[in-house]
Amino acid sequence: MSENIIVTTGIYDLIKDQIRRKRVSNAEEELLNSELKTAKQVLRKNLPSDRVTVNRKVTFKDHTQNTVETYILVDSNKEKKKKGKYSIVSNIAIAIVGRKEGDIINWPFSAGDRKIEILKVEQI
Repeated sequence: MSENIIVTTGIYDLIKDQIRRKRVSNAEEELLNSELKTAKQVLRKNLPSDRVTVNRKVTFKDHTQNTVETYILVDSNKEKKKKGKYSIVSNIAIAIVGRKEGDIINWPFSAGDRKIEILKVEQI
């Protein structure tokens, strides 16, 4: 696991809401609660540009499936998977939000554990 995640207060609250509504697995809930205890909350203007958050384009490598993908993370109502736009509360977004370029995580997705590396984070 990498250093503490950095998120905006809005994203922090969104993750807490996903946990409260049981939209994550028990394993994810445990990891997220642990991460949120040490997460640094900042204003949007103070969020480092290399951090994964809403309205950022993220390229990541899935070491488990040996794939590289690029997602644009957007508000839930703007999700258009055919255009590469994924909700900030999608499974992959919840796993990588608040992380930075170079971070490698192991995450308990519902389809099985996966090792994910953040290759690039771009503002859009």
